[in-house]
Amino acid sequence: MLLLRLVGILALVTIGVSFALYVVSRDRRYLRFAWRVFLGTLVFAVLLMLFYAAERFLMVI
Repeated sequence: MLLLRLVGILALVTIGVSFALYVVSRDRRYLRFAWRVFLGTLVFAVLLMLFYAAERFLMVI
């Protein structure tokens, strides 16, 4: 879970900086980058949770 927290914090910082750069420059590529970081983080979190669930399931068997 430490890995998930670390990735989450880094993603939040990256998204925050991207939004700040968008506000300053009005360049939409920063919004696209923030969206891709969000989606990548979401996919990572889902895959990690599936891994943990599979590990728990295999421990029962």
